[in-house]
Amino acid sequence: MDNFSLNQIVRKPAVTSARGIVASQHRRAAEVGASVLARGGDAVDAAVATSFALGVLEPWMSGPGGGGAMVIHRAREGRTWSVDFGLRAPARLDPADYPLSGSGISSDLFPWPAVVEERNAVGASAIAVPGAVDGMRVAHEAFGTKPWRELVMPAAELAAGGLLVDWYAALIIASAARALAANECAAATFLEEGRWPPVSSWTALEQKCLDLSRLASTLRRLAERGPREFYEGELARGIARDVQSAGGSLAEEDLAGYRARLVEPRAIAYRGGTLHAAAELTAGPTLAHALALLSARTLGGGGRPDGHAYLAYAEALEKAYGWRLAHMGDVEGGRAGPSCTTHFGIVDRHGNICAVTQTLLSIFGSKVVLPESGLLMNNGILWFDPEPGKPNSLAAGKRCLMNVCPVVGEHRGRRFALGASGGRRIMPAVLQLVSFLVDYGMSLEDAFHHPRIDSSGGDAVIADPTLPEEVRETLARRFKLVPGRRSVFPYLFACPAGVLRSGDTNEGATEIMSPWGDAVAEGAP
Repeated sequence: MDNFSLNQIVRKPAVTSARGIVASQHRRAAEVGASVLARGGDAVDAAVATSFALGVLEPWMSGPGGGGAMVIHRAREGRTWSVDFGLRAPARLDPADYPLSGSGISSDLFPWPAVVEERNAVGASAIAVPGAVDGMRVAHEAFGTKPWRELVMPAAELAAGGLLVDWYAALIIASAARALAANECAAATFLEEGRWPPVSSWTALEQKCLDLSRLASTLRRLAERGPREFYEGELARGIARDVQSAGGSLAEEDLAGYRARLVEPRAIAYRGGTLHAAAELTAGPTLAHALALLSARTLGGGGRPDGHAYLAYAEALEKAYGWRLAHMGDVEGGRAGPSCTTHFGIVDRHGNICAVTQTLLSIFGSKVVLPESGLLMNNGILWFDPEPGKPNSLAAGKRCLMNVCPVVGEHRGRRFALGASGGRRIMPAVLQLVSFLVDYGMSLEDAFHHPRIDSSGGDAVIADPTLPEEVRETLARRFKLVPGRRSVFPYLFACPAGVLRSGDTNEGATEIMSPWGDAVAEGAP
């Protein structure tokens, strides 16, 4: 049972342009990226600027203190690359510092056995080595055309202006207020009097902003001194000092030794087209498994997906996740809490494309803001199973297994980039959007408006109640079916963003229920 209207209809038209487009989980970040394109920048230039802007505008989702993955298509060369900037456990981390409490399972995203004081989820002991800044460096050095300073300074200027507290920001902060209050600097940054969630203004006559001046100074330093300042400069030394003072194991050597990697993406053949997905310790291999299973089923033929199609989605996801849980070790068990992730897609006027997913893992990551830099840090240690002897067990220096799933695909003359935020729900959303575009020939706008299911672990399938009755009945004969509505807190079915290029025309779209997400065209007012 719920309290929501059965008659409300929400539309968010896709943006179409002959010029470049940025589709982002936050409109103002998309505007930053689009302005780079308007000044003649490449899609990768826009990606760097958008990445840093998102770390200011929705700092609880991603930022310099996090990690992720990027897939890049270069139009002239006809080649696609992936940048791996995932998180790592610090070299000095000792698994013995994370003893099991014996009190059941963790209260955060993953149903690991609970750790004493939730040391793997909250606080400095949960912080892994961040990769986001070096990921942007690798992409920029390979393909960027604009000066690094020019791409980072817009984020510094946004931070200097403070974080606007509207009703959505107030809701997000309130959801984590108790945990934020436990860290002095996080409390001072996000809470009123260090205790209470800020409340947005009820009128249009005034605005409330949170002070992000320390973060602004950090971003200016990164803009002026370059990305390796985060890993080898005075900024790196300050990050290590702050984390260790708070009880974490992240050291200067961890930062100095971190290098993001430009690698070959995972190529996936599907229905005569090809998808390029982030590989290795992401959801890319699981997507490849699910699409291989789906390709054995007959789908499409015009119209819209029916009960047979959605049953095929659910069964492919069930089998693919079953393999992932057994062999890769990533377990979430259908937790309802949102992960702390953002996704954006970019296409420029030349047809270069980027799909970028970046994350802090949990909402507000470790709930630790560093006093010197103002950086909100990840809780990547939570990605590891605290029990020894498992495929994904916690160990020093180990790479984290992420749920991110950015992809660039091509089918029948259309090239598209897709991805989402939403933890384990990311890959199911990407799978269905790919099928909508490839099997059913939908436009990007229709695909993003079409209802989806989620089957990402556990024994239940979550189904949008706006699906036809025939679809829901077909699913219910095979699975435990749970209704769930898309809402302005858009996490039941993930929160996707995407761009598409057909001929010389570009399109961009974001999750229709996301109150901040938008696609912005180069040169738009």
